[in-house]
Amino acid sequence: MRMLTSWLINAIVLWVVTALLSKVTYSGVGHLLLAAAVFGILNTFLKPIARLLTLPLAIITLGIAWFFVSMLMLWLTAAIVPGFAIHGFWTLVWATIIVWAVNLIVDIVIGSWRAERSSRRQHA
Repeated sequence: MRMLTSWLINAIVLWVVTALLSKVTYSGVGHLLLAAAVFGILNTFLKPIARLLTLPLAIITLGIAWFFVSMLMLWLTAAIVPGFAIHGFWTLVWATIIVWAVNLIVDIVIGSWRAERSSRRQHA
């Protein structure tokens, strides 16, 4: 269930990016869903490794290096999935910022929902 939820959230996040940035495109819902799955897999398996490898640089740059790791995950998604494209470096930068912002909002909403749910369990 958690995996399905994560996949759907990734699909919504990528859809928001495509709705806000005309240079991020997908050629059909199937490609968007595939991009969401690939993005989730990359973030689950490759991103932690990349973050570990860039830890010294992240310390020196006060975490800015990890923004580039996030950009890499989005760029790799576009490179892997046919029918999902990000056209241009600055579009990639803005897409990464939008992904971060939408994920932050989702984490706040789901986080508060989880807190309510767990408090109801404790009181029951």
